[in-house]
Amino acid sequence: MAKEELLTLEGQIDEILPDGRFGVMLENDHRIIAYTAGKMRKFRIRSVVGDRVRVEMTPYDLQKGRIVFRDKGPGGGSGPGPQRKRR
Repeated sequence: MAKEELLTLEGQIDEILPDGRFGVMLENDHRIIAYTAGKMRKFRIRSVVGDRVRVEMTPYDLQKGRIVFRDKGPGGGSGPGPQRKRR
């Protein structure tokens, strides 16, 4: 198995932890700790409890992962939030 091969799994955020980390319950009933990917942090994509997420994991450590995609949970807004004026 090559070093670059990653496992991609679906899950749901069940806990928000300090320092931008999340507890994620995967579809196969395993719970992992995941952090937000750089692009999600750059574009300020926020995640809350109940959001469905796609997580990338390395086969070397199956307890940690990186959130690469977020699908809004039920009751999510239909448009962008209020805009802030920047100077």
